[in-house]
Amino acid sequence: MNKEFLNVILADDDEANQILLKNIFKELKIDIKVQCFNSGLQLLDYLNSKEGHIPEVLFMNSKISGKNIRECIQEIKSESRLGNIVIAVYGENLPDNEIEDFFILGANVFIRKPDNYPGLKKIVSEVVTITWQYHTSGLNKDNFILKI
Repeated sequence: MNKEFLNVILADDDEANQILLKNIFKELKIDIKVQCFNSGLQLLDYLNSKEGHIPEVLFMNSKISGKNIRECIQEIKSESRLGNIVIAVYGENLPDNEIEDFFILGANVFIRKPDNYPGLKKIVSEVVTITWQYHTSGLNKDNFILKI
């Protein structure tokens, strides 16, 4: 598969998080086209619309407003045309059982958000790089699970 860029959606109602992650995406060696949504409802409306471009990876704040993250993951994974999206959930101070619930629902990655920029950049870079490798090599994404 010859792909020139990676489509990424960022779902987070915190503008500071959006700016931080978009800056990290710009610094990576992989060309990334990113779209941002401020709520789970906006995200799902976009993904379910005919104009919506299906991303390769979706980064979601665990505390997204609109529709909660569980509803978002369930709806995305129940749609066959959206089922291949790599879902990376990030958050702070979440209990392990809540993180396990995300995996059971279909999330592929959980990122315990570090409190420093270099740490966050390293983690986001790893998720993007692995996703890029899967999408450009044709590997099976069903086995892609990473907990950072």
